[in-house]
Amino acid sequence: MCGIVGYVGPREASDVLISALKRLEYRGYDSAGVAALDGDGIQVRRCVGKLGNLEKLLVQTPLAGSIGIGHTRWATHGRPSEENAHPHRAGRVVLIHNGIIENYLELRSELVKRGRKILSETDSEVIAHLIDEELRPGTSLVEATRRAVGRLHGSFSIVVMSETERDRLVAAKTATPIVIGLGENENLIASDIPAILEYTRDMLFLEDGEIAEVTRDSVTLSDFAGQPRSRKSRRVTWDAVTAQKGGFKHFLLKEIHEQPQALIDTLRGRIRLESGDVHLAELDPIGERLERVERVTLTACGTAWHSALIGKFFLNQLTRLPVEVDYASELRYRNPVLGERDLLVVVSQSGETADTLGALEEAKRAGATTLAICNVVDSSIARRADAVVYTHAGPEISVASTKAFTTQLAAFLLLAVSLGRRLRRLDDEQARSVLAQLRNIPQVIEQALPIEQQVAHIARKYSQARDFLYLGRGINYPIALEGALKLKELSYIHAEGYPAGEMKHGPIALITEALPVVVLLPHDEVYAKTLSNLKEVESRGGKIIAVTDQRSDDLEQMAADLLLVPATSALLSPFPMTIPLQLLAYYVAVERGSDVDQPRNLAKSVTVE
Repeated sequence: MCGIVGYVGPREASDVLISALKRLEYRGYDSAGVAALDGDGIQVRRCVGKLGNLEKLLVQTPLAGSIGIGHTRWATHGRPSEENAHPHRAGRVVLIHNGIIENYLELRSELVKRGRKILSETDSEVIAHLIDEELRPGTSLVEATRRAVGRLHGSFSIVVMSETERDRLVAAKTATPIVIGLGENENLIASDIPAILEYTRDMLFLEDGEIAEVTRDSVTLSDFAGQPRSRKSRRVTWDAVTAQKGGFKHFLLKEIHEQPQALIDTLRGRIRLESGDVHLAELDPIGERLERVERVTLTACGTAWHSALIGKFFLNQLTRLPVEVDYASELRYRNPVLGERDLLVVVSQSGETADTLGALEEAKRAGATTLAICNVVDSSIARRADAVVYTHAGPEISVASTKAFTTQLAAFLLLAVSLGRRLRRLDDEQARSVLAQLRNIPQVIEQALPIEQQVAHIARKYSQARDFLYLGRGINYPIALEGALKLKELSYIHAEGYPAGEMKHGPIALITEALPVVVLLPHDEVYAKTLSNLKEVESRGGKIIAVTDQRSDDLEQMAADLLLVPATSALLSPFPMTIPLQLLAYYVAVERGSDVDQPRNLAKSVTVE
């Protein structure tokens, strides 16, 4: 999954496709390819690595034709390789695809039995074969596509081209984006606006469950049932940089809003609700060693360390294993007690964090099994670990991490369920309950985001404060730490996170009428105790900003400001609790005029000690 582009018009298609794909490079990818249709039929060019490799290939073996499709792929099903790169061909059809098809193994088996030869490891190629099978005499490409997508379970965006209809492309989508650019005697398709903004500013956005038939002078919409749809195009007035930000003022705000989709992408294809299990094939190479694990150590830096603190709760509860969490910069130098019955889990967004890589090497020397949770395919940490669970947050441009953090939480919960099942410490019913709630988390985050304007109002009230205190208990204490870190990173305000029960052991001395106190109060088993801690803040005049999942009279009387997020189980409460704190840090920084995307003194990937 990654970048999709399509073109039909008078220009040389390959030139347009390469130009458009370059504008999607910020999304990250590990292979690329294009296909074009001319008088001799469809020709495909694909290669591993960056677009520069593909451009060199096109110089050696040019691609002619004024209709074509292109794709940059980030590996999900199947390793990065030429045969797994898009576009995929099946008979008369070529196809590009974003998303994951959950029932592809079943469909692949059926296709093989019918004599179809599958050449790649991907789920995407299966769709091309299904469409080619449906292209019987008298059946149009759009109808064949409609019949094929009716058999797919999962989420997808596809663009299809066929030698049977040489003047059109067909696009279809469920959960992942597709935009159609309307030009003069030409039309374009893309997964994101920046790809095609050079050619047109008039955009038509495909909705879930829709199919578009695109020629150089028309776009026809219908739904998966074949019913016609109509919609007016929208004029995009953004400049190129703003377009890359999706219309948001800053990358950080865009990435906060991308969290539902990032979580969908991270969870997609991994939850097996019927069996109460998790599909993490990447753990298979260390499966036997995982079944012998007696202790887990988690290590990371910065925001990833906070995700590890929450991962400790997940692993403790669902595996009953002892779990330690350590800063990577500390673990690598303290001669840690690690052996072959230990599992070391390292967490890094970039996969290049120097201290985390050093801790990983230390664990390998000690004979421990190593596992990485990482967002960047084939990064240094991913290559060195015995196994890797990739998050699929997509590139984070802003230095302060948001969507990488919440997808790390999702990866930890998937790991905890998988390990709990392998160790036979989590039964079917318990696993199904956790996984059903996790599957709903993207929707929960979507429901939490409209709190944004209320948070912006609160930020204006407190943007000139010199200090903030963040309080939480249990599994939400690490969220208090993360909220304080975000505020420090973005606004340069001194902020500290504490367990609420520790406030009277020192931090209570700081409380005055000038101190905003952000407290996390989900209605869990420690709600009453945290409420009691707040009484101590209230009696000393502290300004309480309460984040909760259920209104109560006591809390409303104490809090100067109340932020309500969707309710979840106590175990999953860190997901919605995170959103207001990310938004608060962002809007306080905006009020203070900070450089939100590139805070002073910070780097996105810390590759030195």
